Amino acid sequence: MPSFQLVGLSPAPFEPLFTLSDAELAPLGVRRVVAGSGSGYPCRISLVDADAGEELLLLPYEHQPENSPYRASGPIYVRVGASRKAAAPGEVPEYVRKRQISVRAYDARHMMIDAEVCAGAAVADEIERQFADPAVSYIHLHNAKRGCFSCLVQRVSRAETAS
Repeated sequence: MPSFQLVGLSPAPFEPLFTLSDAELAPLGVRRVVAGSGSGYPCRISLVDADAGEELLLLPYEHQPENSPYRASGPIYVRVGASRKAAAPGEVPEYVRKRQISVRAYDARHMMIDAEVCAGAAVADEIERQFADPAVSYIHLHNAKRGCFSCLVQRVSRAETAS
């Protein structure tokens, strides 16, 4: 049984940004973009790639805000009107499976204690390997090519997945 669940970001912190003009977004380092064809617009809320023509914001996001040497931020896309996705336990969405992924494990003190880069198709096995270490509290996935935060991976107890 799987021990993990991928979780998208809450849309709440981003919703006020969607109402701002491009001129108001610019000083915040935020850009409004329209998805082109292809899969270069992964939404961190819905865990899917935006369809061509969809509106997104490209913005800096502090994905590791904890007081740790690994505190970090980077660019992410969020789709206008997206709903938060929490994948089913053990599910790895196409959004992840089709990319090269950096899998980064953190302990309770927010220190990185393991990391591996793998093909998206191998992500589930790598997550299970890292969560086999009881010191791992949570995992972050990053798109390996550009280094952008993809999503949080949280532990799911085996009892939760059985019910």
